[in-house]
Amino acid sequence: MWPRPIVISGAVLCLAAAPAFAVNKDIERLEIQISSLQGQLADLQRASEDTLREIKRLNESLADQSATMRRLVQDRHVQEEAISAALKDITDRMADLSERMQTAPAASPVVTAPATTAGPDTGLAGGPAAAPITPGQPAPAAPAAPNPQAPAPRELYTQAYADYARGNYDLAIQEYSEYLRNYPDTDLSDNAQYWIGECQYSKQKYAEAIVAWDELLRQYPSSDKLPDARFKKGMALEKLGRRSQALLEYRFVAERFPNSEAGRKAREKLNPR
Repeated sequence: MWPRPIVISGAVLCLAAAPAFAVNKDIERLEIQISSLQGQLADLQRASEDTLREIKRLNESLADQSATMRRLVQDRHVQEEAISAALKDITDRMADLSERMQTAPAASPVVTAPATTAGPDTGLAGGPAAAPITPGQPAPAAPAAPNPQAPAPRELYTQAYADYARGNYDLAIQEYSEYLRNYPDTDLSDNAQYWIGECQYSKQKYAEAIVAWDELLRQYPSSDKLPDARFKKGMALEKLGRRSQALLEYRFVAERFPNSEAGRKAREKLNPR
């Protein structure tokens, strides 16, 4: 039989060990919960990173779509201008043909009429008399073009814009300038002057761009490119650090052309968010 003190000591040790075992179990459960939470946190972080990557991808996709839309709008604008130039070219050619057809019958008798009798004024005995030259009736001639070697208006304008779209700004400026030298009064002459300014602006030659747009304002005061030219002139002035003058241009466009795209952009410049 065990001595009583030993029995008591054993009972005390058993009672003390029971809480320690329970504490260890609690710690183990807490460690498991912490590990689970850490795993969930890692999953959330990965999901957050995936979401951020997806948002970035969507933003890039939206930017690409926006750029594509802008290019499509520009291409449609080019097509409309090319069609307008083609129609004008066809109209000019039809007018030229009509004028030639009207003058051809009057010229025919002078060229083909033979002499009916030989007389003292003939060049050779029995030969035909020389065709008379009637004073005041010169032989008709085709209208002189500004430059016989210049391309047709439609071809020259379309080629100039194509070079602008490809970033060949110097070449586009030469072609637009050639267009203006040869066709200064067509429906697209003001557009050509405007795009010279756009080429200079794209080359970051802002002072030269302003000169080109000022020339448009002087030469074509009723042009439908006026709002765009004044707005872009404001942007060029702002690039040169002349913001007070730029604000005057924006205000002019916003007040005079409130319903145009340039007017909307001008209001955004005047009231930035």
